[in-house]
Amino acid sequence: MVLNTDWVRLLVVCVVFTAVACAIARFTGLTSPRPFLTAAARAALQLAAVSAVITVVLRHLGLTWAFLVVMVVVATATSARRTRAGRKGVWVAAAILVGTVPALGFLLAIGLLPAEGISLIPVGGILIGGAMTATTLSARRALDTLHDRYGEYEAARAMGLRERDAVRLIVRRPSAEALLPPLDQTRTVGLVTLPGAFVGMLLGGAPVWQAGALQIVVLLALLAVEAAAVATVVELVARGLIRRASPEAEVRLT
Repeated sequence: MVLNTDWVRLLVVCVVFTAVACAIARFTGLTSPRPFLTAAARAALQLAAVSAVITVVLRHLGLTWAFLVVMVVVATATSARRTRAGRKGVWVAAAILVGTVPALGFLLAIGLLPAEGISLIPVGGILIGGAMTATTLSARRALDTLHDRYGEYEAARAMGLRERDAVRLIVRRPSAEALLPPLDQTRTVGLVTLPGAFVGMLLGGAPVWQAGALQIVVLLALLAVEAAAVATVVELVARGLIRRASPEAEVRLT
């Protein structure tokens, strides 16, 4: 009976928060409610599916690595769709992987991260997710800026700058704005935010100092991974490897 009550409460809370997000978006003219409904439905279905298979995945190291590969593929597809880069969107995988792979390798090499599914999947997911967000935001800012300031690009070319240098000059600073969220999160941790790794370990019964130590490692790893992602995006845009599929392409929330 208690379990059924808990499920009802969970359902009510989820419905209320989704409805509030949809109402705000609808009545303020930000966007249609559809993206919020889609995101909520996908989150529920995906978490249900992951919950069903995660126990098996965590028991086998091979399945753990396969699960991480799936994470990367989904992150790449999501970021590529947001940039509206068409086939060239596949290059965002380089930005997502360039910092994530060395970071995980370093943590494994020094023994701070055990080669076990229970450790690899949460930490790997945090790093891949952070790299995906930084890649998406920086690519969108870079491509929007290149479109809006194309006259400056042509002026730089007329002054003798190579195409790569001219593009980099214009998009570098706007792309760096993607680093503001992780920087603010790191600066305010403990004062404003209590991230998931910290709270999860506390709820699991770990000592406070151990939870704090893991969290600072994850936050600093995220900074490195996201900085690498943004720098890679700038270079990919400068080399023409990431471009909008068409001048009319728009980035929508759906």
